[in-house]
Amino acid sequence: MIPASFDYIAPSTVEEAMAALDEAGEDAKVLAGGQSLLPVLRMRLADPRLVVDLGRIPELRGVRQEGGSLVIGSMTSHHEILGDPLIRAHARLLALATRTVADPQVRHRGTFGGSLAHADPAGDLPAPALALNADMVIAGPSGRRVVPASEFFVDYFTTALQANELLVEVRMPHWTEWSAHYEKFNRVAQAWSVVGVAAAVRTDDGAIAEARVGLTNMGPTPVRAAGVERALIGKPATSEAIREAARHAAEGTSPSSDASADVDYRQHLAEVLTGRAVATAVGV
Repeated sequence: MIPASFDYIAPSTVEEAMAALDEAGEDAKVLAGGQSLLPVLRMRLADPRLVVDLGRIPELRGVRQEGGSLVIGSMTSHHEILGDPLIRAHARLLALATRTVADPQVRHRGTFGGSLAHADPAGDLPAPALALNADMVIAGPSGRRVVPASEFFVDYFTTALQANELLVEVRMPHWTEWSAHYEKFNRVAQAWSVVGVAAAVRTDDGAIAEARVGLTNMGPTPVRAAGVERALIGKPATSEAIREAARHAAEGTSPSSDASADVDYRQHLAEVLTGRAVATAVGV
């Protein structure tokens, strides 16, 4: 299909982009790579009066260190995330999850911030952002504010972003001493996750000292598997102890039934994939 007609602008600064969004209000859509927006426009599931393309704003791209934090521009592409040495050194879980996103063509065009702002519960990057304690830096007419990942994702395809605000960067602490893995189950190659598990683990003298586990597509937003995290602390880094802790994976979740899986199957997948993700992370 062909999209309905709309106005298009490609501002060169964040301020220009925010001014355009503030004027258009709910009648505007942000283009941050377009891998989700363009199909929606073509199917006429969205009918904006204005599309604001962020692709020509250089300050929104790149990865840098600032103090003890890793700072990722919202328009940094998935491909750039995969190749960045700072990401590999300090946020390996993010690189592992990004590697599973769609295909190389999508990873070259799609962006980290675009994926987070889209807030698809089956998307692969919100759960790692939650597990890695990311903070979202949001720019709006009254200035910038910081929203933790635990408060950023509100509901299906809904975030804390207002219509006249932009996600400009994502900040997270260094996770250099942590091992990590992202485990994903999908029905066909390059498809969305039926369930995904983002696991980051810190071991000490053969025991699990800390664990952070984020779940993909186990509810309308990414969730932490808090029961698993509590059950792992202090346990030996063995396959038996990990399997026992993984039985808590579905606690507190609210998965839905759809054409890919019913609730019971998703709960089963969460348990199995959590065990695999944690075991792979610690190397057992």
